Amino acid sequence: MGKALWGTSGGFQGKNGANIGRWLNGQNIVGPLPHPSLLPPTTGQLNARAKFGLTVTFLSWISPLIKVGFQDAHKEKQTAFNAAFVYNYRNAVTGTSADNYTIDYPKVMYSKGRLGLSYLASMATTEDAQLDLSWEAGIANGIGKPTDLATFVVYNPAKELFVTAVGAVPRSALSFDMALPATFSGDNVYVYMSFVSADGKMTSDSFYMGATVVQ
Repeated sequence: MGKALWGTSGGFQGKNGANIGRWLNGQNIVGPLPHPSLLPPTTGQLNARAKFGLTVTFLSWISPLIKVGFQDAHKEKQTAFNAAFVYNYRNAVTGTSADNYTIDYPKVMYSKGRLGLSYLASMATTEDAQLDLSWEAGIANGIGKPTDLATFVVYNPAKELFVTAVGAVPRSALSFDMALPATFSGDNVYVYMSFVSADGKMTSDSFYMGATVVQ
């Protein structure tokens, strides 16, 4: 049901019979309800829908991280998730059609901000179902503090599962041993890292650390 916000003779917002009112660019616009097309979708439309669905499905699993990570990287009236979707839709999907679209894991970003990353982040697998993550002191662009908190994301495409360690350790720790499910043993995983300020108000870009096989 539409709401008459400016009296019975003014405009309205929402559905009212066969019309719908909405606020657009400072004006109340009233028009007919859209009707679904009776034409079959084109190849281009099917491809766009497939790419859209792949991107949304992948990102939805880490939407809490995106809400923080893209908090300062979205336009007015655009959510953090929408901004992350636009970026990854354009940059992190490879393929030419609905038949072969896949996620380009090294290009995925779940965080985008002004905090600096650390130098020479690396990882090793010295224990069963564990990643040994490390980085050097120093801040790449000089923006940040030793108290910034490091977040790590591991994606296992074979299991279609994410494992996250949010705010695991301060930047000054320079290392973190991340436990993974025992069922990940033998699987290839993709690993990402990012920072958020201690007060949660600033974030860094997420950084692709690479791929490795879990022991």
